[in-house]
Amino acid sequence: MESLASDLPTAGHRVSVLVELPRHSQVDSALSYASDLPLAAGQLVRVPLGRRTVCGIAWAEAEPQAPDIELRPVAEVLDALPPLGPPWRALVSFAAAYYQRSTGELALSVLPGELRDLDATQLQRRLKRLHKRLAAEPIGQVDVPAYELLPLSAEQQAVLQALAGAEPGTHLLHGVTGSGKTEVYLRCVADVLAQGRQALVLVPEINLTPQLEARFRARFPARRIVSLHSGLTPAERLQSWLAAHLGLADVVLGTRMAIFASLPRLGLIVVDEEHDPSYKQQEGARYSARDLAVWRGRNEALTVLLGSATPSLETWHNASPTLPGGARYQLLAMPSRIGAGSLPTVRLVDLARIAAQFGQGAVHKQPLVPALVAALKERIERGEQSLILLNRRGYAPVLHCTGCGWKSACPHCSAWRVFHKLDRTLRCHHCGFSERVPRACPDCGDPDIQPVGRGTERLEEQLGDLLPGARIGRIDADSTRAKGSLESQLASVHAGEVDVLVGTQMVAKGHDFRRMTLVAAVNADSALFGSDFRAPERLFSLLMQAGGRAGRDAAQAGRSELWIQTWHVGHPLYAALVSHDYAAFAKSQLIERQQAGLPPFAHLALLRCEARSQQAATAFLDRTAELGAQIQADHPALQDLLIYPPVPPAIQRVANVERAQMLIESPSRVVLQRFLARWVPQLNQCQVSEQRILRWAVDVDPLAI
Repeated sequence: MESLASDLPTAGHRVSVLVELPRHSQVDSALSYASDLPLAAGQLVRVPLGRRTVCGIAWAEAEPQAPDIELRPVAEVLDALPPLGPPWRALVSFAAAYYQRSTGELALSVLPGELRDLDATQLQRRLKRLHKRLAAEPIGQVDVPAYELLPLSAEQQAVLQALAGAEPGTHLLHGVTGSGKTEVYLRCVADVLAQGRQALVLVPEINLTPQLEARFRARFPARRIVSLHSGLTPAERLQSWLAAHLGLADVVLGTRMAIFASLPRLGLIVVDEEHDPSYKQQEGARYSARDLAVWRGRNEALTVLLGSATPSLETWHNASPTLPGGARYQLLAMPSRIGAGSLPTVRLVDLARIAAQFGQGAVHKQPLVPALVAALKERIERGEQSLILLNRRGYAPVLHCTGCGWKSACPHCSAWRVFHKLDRTLRCHHCGFSERVPRACPDCGDPDIQPVGRGTERLEEQLGDLLPGARIGRIDADSTRAKGSLESQLASVHAGEVDVLVGTQMVAKGHDFRRMTLVAAVNADSALFGSDFRAPERLFSLLMQAGGRAGRDAAQAGRSELWIQTWHVGHPLYAALVSHDYAAFAKSQLIERQQAGLPPFAHLALLRCEARSQQAATAFLDRTAELGAQIQADHPALQDLLIYPPVPPAIQRVANVERAQMLIESPSRVVLQRFLARWVPQLNQCQVSEQRILRWAVDVDPLAI
């Protein structure tokens, strides 16, 4: 679309420039400007937009300008920076189309925020500063610990040989915890660097990047390694991005945002813990970094290595040779731990039997059964460490009045406020509303207000009573809020200064605790019967990953254990866990998914809506459903698609905003995408006519419904 004409002089070239416009704007995000130079596609520019001058990206080669059309000229060309290459532009174009966002919105949002604010002069200064800093810290002279190159196991050698002889494509590295997947990553990266190319390594969470970066720096002291994640300052993120884009960085380590890093010499993408839901962006463009890594690898003819001890069912299905036409991914298996390490023995504690024998009070009063307490004491006496997993922070999920039944509900959300004993607050984990704990019940004045349930704070306190003299630590989102606190607490665990560690899922994956021999899951059943169809998959993964923290040292072989306290000891999930049989669990889950018509045997999109009232949100979704039905009626090829009635999500109200959602399902990804391409533009028009709607968003391939 042409931008507004002005009385400025007309230049000789017409260039299409992507800019970031309001999401529901009726104007396309590629606007035409005049340039006196033939700008290359991918060149960063600054252009006038209304009364502002904004950052833009030339999205196509400049063309001769028609003499009868007047265009506003490009204000500045940021020619100190090479253009963003065709592979990067292709990735952005695909992601924008697939996840139903405008190309300009996505392209500009994945660039560093500080880069978008720089003019040409400021950019040149930043580049000079970057080169000066890199020259002052030459690679090969950084003080890092020496890396001990350990001999490979037979399974590691077999995997590396298979990768060396394979064509570019996607490979699933299914290795149990402690099987040496990281060493395989390092060897693959070494091969790519030897070819003069770059490597991109993705991890699911920020707290896993420091230890991985330390290993990479020790392994490659003569290479430049940078990180990209949201924990960096804007200046740090810009430096890392520039180093990658200019080809000065050899390895980029990062979280999901790093999938959009501009890497001109990219030769390998590694996605560690590929099953982790953190790879799915939950705001803005709701993309999956793992899925985009697979697409990017295919588009650029790269090797993509997906690693996990518990692959997502979609990935496992794609590696199945029974698919029509054969497996899409090559399956590489490492079923054994390296050295003499062994997988932990799984012990199921039958709480129902204990309650029947000794009464309900024997189960509910104490967090751990006596046998587990005795096992913890044995570890402490031997100088070993234990991990107690409870995926619920705070002291208690709710406060309850025994007199009138009052509970600590959030006034702004359809959720309870969590009791945090350390600062004596009731805090909503959805909207953030917090206030001091009342001295008495707000409704009846009864001072007998009791905590109900157990969080990590309460568990830490109770363990102190059960294990007098033990050094007990806690790692969760509350205890690691201060900058650097997570690193210091992990260092204490590694140094042996903690006997028993209480933690949430933050410590259940990726950490190499060499002294740990016992892991216990206190409240695993809470995820067994949730409404989310992925709940069993996530629970199995969490428990296997948590159990994998135990017995990683060969000296502990044979005495590492995973204890699970459960009321449902006969559940098939636990049976598969006892035998460490992921394949059997995945097979049973895939059969259930196929019978229910759920992913990976169906493809989903979710339209979410927020409004001041539930009635307004539902009315908007009903209207969009009518538009969808009309599209299907006009296009017979789109009949193989279901639009379900709108429903409220599990947490219906957050921060005084009502929420509703509507599911769209099709057995064909192509049909779903063609429908969305016609439907979403009409939602923009519906939004304009329905003023009561605050926000709406389309989530393609949602992780929860």
